[in-house]
Amino acid sequence: MIRNADLQPLNTFGLPGRAAFLIEVEDGDKLPQELASAELRDLPRLVLGGGSNLVLDGDFPGVVLKLALRGRRLIAEEGDARIVEAGAGENWHDFVRWTLQQGWGGLENLSLIPGTVGAAPIQNIGAYGLEMAERFDSLDALDLHGGPPRRFERADCRFGYRDSVFKQQPGRWLVTRVRFRLPRHWQPLARYADVAAELGARGLTQPTPLQVSDAVVAIRQRKLPDPAQIGNAGSFFKNPVVDEAAWRRLAEAHPGLPHYPQPDGSHKLAAGWLIEQAGWKGRDLGPVGCFERQALVLVNRGGATGADVRRLAAAIQADVLRLFGVALEAEPVFV
Repeated sequence: MIRNADLQPLNTFGLPGRAAFLIEVEDGDKLPQELASAELRDLPRLVLGGGSNLVLDGDFPGVVLKLALRGRRLIAEEGDARIVEAGAGENWHDFVRWTLQQGWGGLENLSLIPGTVGAAPIQNIGAYGLEMAERFDSLDALDLHGGPPRRFERADCRFGYRDSVFKQQPGRWLVTRVRFRLPRHWQPLARYADVAAELGARGLTQPTPLQVSDAVVAIRQRKLPDPAQIGNAGSFFKNPVVDEAAWRRLAEAHPGLPHYPQPDGSHKLAAGWLIEQAGWKGRDLGPVGCFERQALVLVNRGGATGADVRRLAAAIQADVLRLFGVALEAEPVFV
């Protein structure tokens, strides 16, 4: 356990902040006893994976639990699926690539998303036409409120767009292991224009899962900044979802607005397009800016604080609301 721990190296935005205590969780079985100590039991808790979906807005007066639970394995092959398990502290992209190297397709569209395996179900990560929930089987979690360990099936998780029961109950659950259901009869998912174009440029009409992953990695590397080079938290805003009436109003006023029809009749809009049309792409506000190659990403130009990030996010939200009548919601968690 580390006291007065520096959190700046542990968040990909590179924002300053300290924690009263930091525990690296390598053994989930021992953690409840440690948290029950007189020194820690009444303090707030923050579970930290790769720190890629976090805006640190000052110091944290409680216990930060840094996930370091490792391991990955094939659990079973049943019917048309393979069940694969990974420790919550495993790097997400490394895990995806490991599954593909075994010849198990299914997660390739989620390649190069930053963070850990344990964070994936919390945020219900998604990209290029696939959400993690579509490949989810079950997970194990510790109840930080003192209840017994619990296994969550898919229905228990209440997955939504970038949402889950774990996000709705912050500070309660610490995910320890996650299991995924990968299809044995794999078909490429290439309905997104960027993926189809990249595969076409490579002359791949019948790509393998690994080739789809390579294409997704190339697209993301072109569009998104590497947190090791410039601080960021990935896509900062959710793509807003509007009803049919709102979509018709927007489509009439803005014919070029990209949209993705949803099964329930609603329409998902491209937040990056809205932000770009509002004039924010490549523009800075103090030490925080809107990335020049992808308006959906806010970046730390150097020396930024959580307050700086809040200020820019609020300015972008206000302009998009004024111009389009659409409210943007931030993806990262503010702490």
